Amino acid sequence: MGIDLPLIWFLIIGFGVMMYVIMDGFDLGIGILFPFITDRDHRDTMVNTVAPVWDGNETWLVLGGAGLMAAFPKVYAILLSALYIPALGLLAGLIWRGVSFEFRFKADDAHKPFWDRAFIGGSYAAAFFQGVMLGAFIDGHSIVDGVATNGLMSWLTPFNVFCGIGVVVAYALLGATWLVLKTEGRLQASIIRACSPITLATVAAMLIVSIWTPLTHPAIFDRWFSLPNFWFFLPVPVLVLVATWAILRSLRGTPHAGPFVWSLVLVFLGYSGLVISIWPYVLPPSLTIWEAAAPPQSLGFALVGALLIIPFILGYSAWSYYVFRGKVKDGEGYH
Repeated sequence: MGIDLPLIWFLIIGFGVMMYVIMDGFDLGIGILFPFITDRDHRDTMVNTVAPVWDGNETWLVLGGAGLMAAFPKVYAILLSALYIPALGLLAGLIWRGVSFEFRFKADDAHKPFWDRAFIGGSYAAAFFQGVMLGAFIDGHSIVDGVATNGLMSWLTPFNVFCGIGVVVAYALLGATWLVLKTEGRLQASIIRACSPITLATVAAMLIVSIWTPLTHPAIFDRWFSLPNFWFFLPVPVLVLVATWAILRSLRGTPHAGPFVWSLVLVFLGYSGLVISIWPYVLPPSLTIWEAAAPPQSLGFALVGALLIIPFILGYSAWSYYVFRGKVKDGEGYH
């Protein structure tokens, strides 16, 4: 039996997207929480917790996008043509956030509020449009002659918009628990108070999407609730409840890493539910990973590069987090 290159690339891209969601999720969460923290010093501290690592975190988005283009070019072309507007919204949000991230440190007092608002807007836009694209991906695309026949605004549906809101809330949870890990004093205390309602809102959003999805997608309904699949998938919602309880419990006393670790588990469980729902389709409900894959020669050549570069990304990411470990105090920073 030969090596299943499409499956390997599906796992690589899935891993890259998961790492992006986890690592850039709390970056975006900082901006999402910005409107609720008005103290300027506290805002500076919030940004300084991610200043050394935020741009490196986005490497995973590049890996996922480049991997999709190399391994599944048909999917790359169809998705981008069908989701031009939300994709542009996502990129605009990331660019605007990145520019404002740097400029707010250099702006004078008169202009700093403008860059704060830009940072907030870019963070919300990037997170929201990621969720919209996720919802549109789950909804699927009608394909004729290799082209999506969905209209230009077909992505603008209640389900997709709600997915966008859900991702914003989930990233807020990651950002909040990251701040619990990295800050102290009054800022940490205010974030701890906010973590419980954000956690419950995240779980509520996951529950609504989990109900909405099978009700509007018969194929997913059959996959989830047919036997014996139901018994195989049942641990996922059970583990979601366990992770939720663990987050709320870890917020008691003097929390440190616990809330962040368990929020990562919660987000990972949501991500795993998505993979379970769409497998083996890389573009539901039309193309499986084997139907959409590039020629074996292309997959093999690209795999060599991926196996060389992924350890480097993991290595410098781990080193960055190790070097900049510990609490960030007011007045301390890397700019």
